[in-house]
Amino acid sequence: MRKYKVVKEKKVTYSMSEWNEVERRAAALSMKTGTYIKCISVNGQINYYNIKDVAPVINALRVIGKNINQIAKKANEINSIYADDIEKLKGDYDSICHMLNQFLSTLQSTEV
Repeated sequence: MRKYKVVKEKKVTYSMSEWNEVERRAAALSMKTGTYIKCISVNGQINYYNIKDVAPVINALRVIGKNINQIAKKANEINSIYADDIEKLKGDYDSICHMLNQFLSTLQSTEV
């Protein structure tokens, strides 16, 4: 079994104006130029989302995750779980799915 991945290395030449454009686009996405080139050549596009748009969803997921964690901790302490707790978990799961679906359908990616 091989210890390392088999890779292919290729040299690509850019004009200065092309290279400046690659650097500008990579910087706009906070990426290294090599990472940008690899992502864009393999995937054809890079979807960039502003973290300020994602923050409300992340905060809501933290609250729901904290509730789920508290129920799991209590269940481990008493070696039992109540039907009400299961229903709460199902409700939290459904709200997570609904929230993510709504959020992703309205989110706009930025083209660079």
